Amino acid sequence: MGDAVRKKVVLLGSTGSIGCSTLEVARQIPDRVELVGLAANASVGKLAEQVRETGVKHVALADASKEAELRDLLPEGVKVYIGNEGLIELATLSGADVVLVAIVGTAGLEPALAAIEAGKDLAVASKEILVMAGEIVTAAAEKRGVKILPVDSEHNAIFQCLDGHRGGAREVSRLILTASGGPFRTWPAEDLRKVTLEQALKHPTWEMGRKITIDSATLFNKGLEMIEARWLFGIGMERIDVVVHPQSIVHSMVEFVDGSVLAQLSRTDMCFPIQYALTWPDRVRGGLKPLDFGELAKLEFEKPRDDVFPALGLARRAGLEGGTLPAVYNAANEIAVDAFVARRIGFTDIWSVVGEAMDAHQTGAADSLDRLIDADAWARMKTTDLLGACRA
Repeated sequence: MGDAVRKKVVLLGSTGSIGCSTLEVARQIPDRVELVGLAANASVGKLAEQVRETGVKHVALADASKEAELRDLLPEGVKVYIGNEGLIELATLSGADVVLVAIVGTAGLEPALAAIEAGKDLAVASKEILVMAGEIVTAAAEKRGVKILPVDSEHNAIFQCLDGHRGGAREVSRLILTASGGPFRTWPAEDLRKVTLEQALKHPTWEMGRKITIDSATLFNKGLEMIEARWLFGIGMERIDVVVHPQSIVHSMVEFVDGSVLAQLSRTDMCFPIQYALTWPDRVRGGLKPLDFGELAKLEFEKPRDDVFPALGLARRAGLEGGTLPAVYNAANEIAVDAFVARRIGFTDIWSVVGEAMDAHQTGAADSLDRLIDADAWARMKTTDLLGACRA
């Protein structure tokens, strides 16, 4: 093996949970990962602390109203980029090798496409990028000859299982995404109507942000991951399945046409997939603790209750129909989750409203970013209108 490659990384969404885990990876393997740019939405105090720790000279802040506050906190010599245009400037920073997008929602889409166009490898932690615009993003990456590196633990697991596999998609029978099942895995269907916000935010195995924690409870996160996997790995939706695995030790699996199954296992720590994405194609010894199989009491697997948690069926429908429908699925869910967090609707209303928005949508081709942005905006307005008929 030749000399170790030190990747220069721009991190969009540095103050969120994925961003903080990425900083931890950079601390553990400084000879392999160098952060050269950081971006946040509005957490100026935390962003300034990260700048002082890492010594980066380029930062972006999405919330323009906090620009003066941020500048007051930063050391001299740091260049500040503001707003969406600032995110795009940072994503195309000269000298950067990889742009890791960990921005929640659709705000990371334009910076991601700009990074690809600038020839940067793209590490993707934001589901919305591939759910909303998977066809456009993957086509752009192929055209520019850059790599899309999945950071989600499930997609990173599949990426690892397929890495170096010579046969390609024709030898794959199924991609099997694992799901923890969330806190309501065993609850009777009738009890889900009574779920409170506090209960939905108590995930049994992972510590994550509010939106993704609720998506885990509804299984919408797994639905979004099914659509992502379709684009990341070039596998049709009919060959993407979900299995519930409460221990979250097996992060996903690939079943091949001969019946063999490869699985990726590790502790429940997002530093594992982040490190692999940033050091790929190498494996690097860092500060991550391996599994102790003697400590594992059991590994359980069960089928998801699709009739009780309709999010998976809605995702399969969106992925099979394609076009603008996945963008509607994603945007409608975002609005519905916001309403649940605001205690305006009940837990089960989330998937009911998403289904109604999808039913009302006339699906078009996903042939331009403008069309996808229009579909996203339509879904947000339509879902907001539908929410007027819901009561918590």
